[in-house]
Amino acid sequence: MIFGQRNTSWLTLSWLIALALLAPVLVMLFTSIGNFGELFSHLWQTVLPTYISNTLLLTFYVSLLVLLFGVPSAFLISQTQLVSAMWLRWALLLPLAMPAYLVAYLYTDLFDYAGPVQRLLRASFGWQSPTEYWFFDLRTLEGAAVVLALVLYPYVYMLTRTALEQQDTSLLRAGRTLGLSARQAMLKIALPLARPAIMVAVTLVMMETIADFATVQYFAVNTLTTAIYDTWLGYGDMAAANALASVLLLFVLFTVVAEQKSRAGQRHQSNRPNFSDDKLALSFGQQVMGLVFCWLLVILGFALPFGLLIAMAIDYAQLEQLGQLAEIGWETLKISAYAATAAVALSLLLALFHRFYPKSVNHLPLQISGFGYAVPGTVLAMALMATFGPIDHWLNDTAAWLDWSKPGLILSGTTFAIIFAFVVRFAAIANGTISAGIGKIPHSIDKAPASLGVGLLATIRTVHLPILKSSVFVAWLLVFVEAMKELPAVLLLRPFNFETLSTFIYQLISDERLEQGAIGAIFIVLFGLIPIIWLNKNKH
Repeated sequence: MIFGQRNTSWLTLSWLIALALLAPVLVMLFTSIGNFGELFSHLWQTVLPTYISNTLLLTFYVSLLVLLFGVPSAFLISQTQLVSAMWLRWALLLPLAMPAYLVAYLYTDLFDYAGPVQRLLRASFGWQSPTEYWFFDLRTLEGAAVVLALVLYPYVYMLTRTALEQQDTSLLRAGRTLGLSARQAMLKIALPLARPAIMVAVTLVMMETIADFATVQYFAVNTLTTAIYDTWLGYGDMAAANALASVLLLFVLFTVVAEQKSRAGQRHQSNRPNFSDDKLALSFGQQVMGLVFCWLLVILGFALPFGLLIAMAIDYAQLEQLGQLAEIGWETLKISAYAATAAVALSLLLALFHRFYPKSVNHLPLQISGFGYAVPGTVLAMALMATFGPIDHWLNDTAAWLDWSKPGLILSGTTFAIIFAFVVRFAAIANGTISAGIGKIPHSIDKAPASLGVGLLATIRTVHLPILKSSVFVAWLLVFVEAMKELPAVLLLRPFNFETLSTFIYQLISDERLEQGAIGAIFIVLFGLIPIIWLNKNKH
């Protein structure tokens, strides 16, 4: 250690931050143990098995579909001479910017019985009633799985493509010398070696699926997230909602542990990038099928729903709504910016502590602070209510005992709870980005200022922060965009008469009036595109 063996203040502060971010989940688990209540027992005997089976089925279907969408597209882009691969390389990431509940509403509007597609079919073929023809019903569990897969497959595509591009080409050449064709080498060597990256991506998708609230709620598919929402706001039973949230958290933990077990001991990836131009040549028919497959994913996952949003905005935009949208948009920008700034500042503090004091236990605050990313927004909201609610009541009782005026619900009833939820939920994103940036700084740079007598804080201010400027900005941007899109936590924690763009759009969707908020929805999508464009630009 260059700047001394211990820094007690920094160590204490790091642990306090980590425990503060973990505390809500611990409180929720503690309060739910042995306090399930009569309503939970009733739910367990009636509808809870259906909620659990729906959650499992939805997760399975989405995982299967993202594999079918993401792996072949990554293989085509990274390993074949596909025409327009340069454009498809980043275009396949665009669906990440599109919230799933928006796609669900737009496609339902397009393909429902009263929608333009079925109207056109009935007019073209002279059909008079739905009994005269078959048409798929999107408002089902399978329909929800397709919609979620269309916006979540980029996780699998992105990580698989990166893994394939970073593989050591000598392994593939060795396979070729042993008699494998190029195609066999890809299928028997490259894809199995990319399995750890694929499993990580599928786990991310599974967690996003388990956490999804708006899409399944709109399609009336009862899952554990909708059950938590209904139990709390519908029945007013906090204990049962906490118990359901604990069950959902166990699902997430099981998913994470299963993923880590599945790739335990697999260390086959090479750090040497694959710069080989020896890509598979495709026949004309294969080119056509590959192009149709990839561009169809881009069109269905992004271009078509975004085009429908623009058409709605043009047809239904009203000047008097712009003022309300601007006000809600400004509030959304503010709390997203506060959360991103707080998350980046805390991550920077924890990551630098680990950098300068790299003891075996000093990495724990950084890891603990990132646990919230695995917690669905609905569960996190329950955890914060279980934590902040009693603190607020204690503060009010104390103020009354001291004969002071009661401060009210200053934690659970204000935007503080939302910002805190954002920090807990997305600290892992900031941690990963900033830690990666710090890891690229040679340790010799730490020693040079110390040898000249420069102190720790001056070294960080004059040496490390300027180098980390880009990583800090990317981390801030990623957390900011995720905070803008977050819906379940805001829906449960927002103060009375407070809206963000995501809750405002969701309310309009629930009332079948998205047309009035199309401009706001476009705003969310455009902000979601910024990190995709930025990261793609930096990659090149």
